[in-house]
Amino acid sequence: MLERISVSTKKQQEFVDVTSSVKQVVRKSKVKEGLCVVYVPHTTAGITVNENADPSVQTDILATLERLVPRGDPSYRHTEGNADGHIKSSLVGFSHVIPISDSSLTLGTWQGIFFCEFDGPRRRSVLVQVISGE
Repeated sequence: MLERISVSTKKQQEFVDVTSSVKQVVRKSKVKEGLCVVYVPHTTAGITVNENADPSVQTDILATLERLVPRGDPSYRHTEGNADGHIKSSLVGFSHVIPISDSSLTLGTWQGIFFCEFDGPRRRSVLVQVISGE
């Protein structure tokens, strides 16, 4: 089963919590045991699993990525103005695999799934594939 989740971002860089949408796809699949693949088909966006209880964690990650890979660095050779977004996407990654057990994602207590925007605002997609292990 493969589903597309639509994400609209409002800022140039931001995290969007997609946990509930991914959980909904898993519920709809009726898979009891298996894997959930969360994939972003964009070159200036990513997916991460991290703390969703304290939003300052997201702020800290974005601030650190900005320090490491600043927007508009004159040394970039990619001239479309979004070279930093491509680099940040590569550092964060474009997919995660999360086990499914008892029809639920096996996320930790404080974990959430975040779409990571690095070249917004835009309308984006997250692909969720549920694979049965039964």
